[in-house]
Amino acid sequence: MRNEDPDPVDARLGARLAELRAGRGWSLGELAERSGVSRSTLSRAERAETSATAAVLNRLCHVYGRTMSQLLSEVEAEPAPLVRAADQRVWQDPAGFTRRSVSPPHPGLRGELVEGRLASGADLAYDRPPVPGVEQHLWVLDGTLEVTVDGTSHPLAAGDCLRMRVFGPTRFRCAGPAAARYALAVVRP
Repeated sequence: MRNEDPDPVDARLGARLAELRAGRGWSLGELAERSGVSRSTLSRAERAETSATAAVLNRLCHVYGRTMSQLLSEVEAEPAPLVRAADQRVWQDPAGFTRRSVSPPHPGLRGELVEGRLASGADLAYDRPPVPGVEQHLWVLDGTLEVTVDGTSHPLAAGDCLRMRVFGPTRFRCAGPAAARYALAVVRP
């Protein structure tokens, strides 16, 4: 158990995750079964005792039919048409992934723009997309990145752009000596 107060974003995210589960009338056990995430991890995330990883949030987004940006925007105070660089939400996964929500969040829009950064050696695997059939355009801005979609590996360097429609597992790996930075345009089906 943590002694300090939870991070405000983690606290709002945990409360939203608990609301989503309660709104469907699911127990922690039912959600664990549907998502493949352990009951204890779900419970700790809902109580903001831990920061959920990108992989855990991805599984929950899949169950709830949301993109990660949608879920994160739901814990925002109020959507705005303009988000200044200093006010863009940044979320960090302890596994070496940093995600910046670049575009202003809005639940009525299908597209969003995200900046991703993977530390050298970071390796993120998602067993499913948050929303099946989501369209993504990944443009590498700095460094190198290996993206695996449907079992096909795509080595990408700065300036390369990969378009994909995601129905199954994906993997993002930064094996280069430096971090990789990329822009990701996400379009819900």
